[in-house]
Amino acid sequence: MRQIYEYHPIVGYRFIPNLRARIPHESGGYLMQVNDTGFRSNRPFVAARRPGVPRVLVFGDSFTAGDAVPNHERYTDLLESELEAEVYNFGLSSTGTDQQYLAWREFARHIEHDVVVIAVFVENVRRVTAHYRPHRDASGHERIYAKPYYTLERGQLQLHHVPPRAEPFELDEMAPEQQQTVDAGGRFPKLRKVVNAIGAKNAVQRITRYQPLPEYDSPDTTGWRLMRAILTQWVNALDQPVVLMPLPLPQHIDEACDSTGYQARFAELAAELDCTLHDPLPAFLSYAKSHRRRFRWEKDIHFTPEGHSVLARSLGPVLGQLLRSRPQAKEIA
Repeated sequence: MRQIYEYHPIVGYRFIPNLRARIPHESGGYLMQVNDTGFRSNRPFVAARRPGVPRVLVFGDSFTAGDAVPNHERYTDLLESELEAEVYNFGLSSTGTDQQYLAWREFARHIEHDVVVIAVFVENVRRVTAHYRPHRDASGHERIYAKPYYTLERGQLQLHHVPPRAEPFELDEMAPEQQQTVDAGGRFPKLRKVVNAIGAKNAVQRITRYQPLPEYDSPDTTGWRLMRAILTQWVNALDQPVVLMPLPLPQHIDEACDSTGYQARFAELAAELDCTLHDPLPAFLSYAKSHRRRFRWEKDIHFTPEGHSVLARSLGPVLGQLLRSRPQAKEIA
């Protein structure tokens, strides 16, 4: 298995700069191209905008970085031609919103732009509370690595694990309290493996009223309070319009679990921060259930090209309105 990431002392890791590689996948494989900054792009990210060309910066995890599809089939790249704009994709697979905020601080805050999109895969509410996450090493074995993380102390964000240890941990060398902060991939991991193995996942979730992300059930849970603080600090640091875009789990698109918790939390936060909320879930749900299964792969939960297309068509009008109303647009007109 080819190594595609390199250690980074602030964010934890990034894609290997200038990498060009074919990634094995159930689709038959896809081409990954990385720019000199260490993000998936066919071009460098330059600080100055081209005259008359608007620019959007997008942050997120693997659903934005585009795991399972080549660069040109991602929703960000599809939006470029629709909006006649530059869309810089700073997505970084397997990261939490905390690391994505650090990526903005480290790599993007000096880059001229008109709009910022923060695409929060809703599962990230767990990742921000994790201090360690499993990743596959160059040989394909899953290892435990430290990640940068924040804590809330007296209402203030405190950053830890910067720089994180570069070498992986063995579980038996970690103290019990450290083991409790390893992101194990969701609630009830052992049960989930059994259910998935017998092919009864959706039925069990409906029968048991499975709630994969109870952190959104109340504005006062530990996970949401931390996520809210990170997003608040990030949005307040930006001087251009911001779009908050919560990306649903596959279970939400399948209507196998309730989405109202995360929808309520993000709506409250967007109103409080006076930024734009874009919820793409209704766009996915507008299709018949039998059709929605085409939006992700058979084994891989990431978006297929058709899933990216739905997301781009959903987000496009929102960005178009913001770009048309920017001061530069009025001056050019």
